[in-house]
Parts: sequence; structure tokens; C-alpha cells
Amino acid sequence: MITIYFEGHALTSDNEANLASGHNDVDLSDGGRSQAAGEKRQRYEDLGIDTIFTSDLRRAYDTAKLMFEGRNIPIFQDARLRECDYGDLTQRPRTEMKAVRAESISNPFPNGESLQQVMDRMKNFIDDLSPNYHDQSILIIGHAGTLWGLEHHVNGIPLTKLISGEFVDTGTFTI
Repeated sequence: MITIYFEGHALTSDNEANLASGHNDVDLSDGGRSQAAGEKRQRYEDLGIDTIFTSDLRRAYDTAKLMFEGRNIPIFQDARLRECDYGDLTQRPRTEMKAVRAESISNPFPNGESLQQVMDRMKNFIDDLSPNYHDQSILIIGHAGTLWGLEHHVNGIPLTKLISGEFVDTGTFTI
């Protein structure tokens, strides 16, 4: 059995401006750095996290570094944990991306990827965890697409339901 904790990356300037970041490798904002070193760090102080995985985007990796500074827990970056590539809608208002999100489940965003492609990446990642991290507690720091992949593949929640709800930036899963 593997316990997976999920934490969304801390705030970025794109988040604060309500822009869709996608694969844009944006930095944490000042508020995001404070958030990671403060409330997000405190949330995991007493949990026995064995290993941390983040997407290879700076906002996720930097969140992990700030949350676990001074603790001897390995942090691994994995591109499969990236947010969806919104293509032409990257760094456009989130409302524009949300307006076409439902049709982007199987059809890629213009010059980007589909949400199903994100789910496929996440399934591949989850399948790789099972034989290698048995009886461990891992933390994944990622994005909305990362969480949706966990919810979809571990809990069987339909993607159509996940994309219509509000994003909650934490979760716990057992595989």
C-alpha cells in the first residue's frame, strides 16, 4: 500500500493575475514563497513523508524546496506531473481556457494537448509508483491536471465531473 498526499504548488504571478499557466515555467510570487514556507510547510511537519515528487516546472519544485527546507527528504522532478499544455491559451485569462475545457477532454487545446493526454501521463506515473514505493508515504506537488489524474485513476471519478468542480489543492489517496 502507498499513501499519496497531493499538494498544489504555491501561488505564482499568473495565478494572482488569473491567467492559465499550462507549461509556462513561471516563478512563485512573493506571496507564493511565503505560502510555501508557511502554511504549506506546516501542513506536513508531522507527517512521515518518505519521498516527494514534483512536476519539472519551477513553481512545483520551488514549492517543495521551500516546504521541506532543512529536512532530509528526497525530491524528484517528473515531467509526467506537469499541468496540461494549454497551447495558444497559455497565459491567457483562465476564463478563456475554461470555456473550451470540456471539449478539450479528447481534443487538444489549440497547439497544446488534450486532458486525456494528461490523464495518460498520470496513469503511467501512478503505475510506476506501485512496484517501487510499497509501504511508503509520498507527497506529490503539482497542478490541477495532476490532481485530476489522481482522482480519475485512483478514485474512478469521471474527468467530466472533475473539470466542472472547483479546484481543491490538497488530497490523500491510497494505492
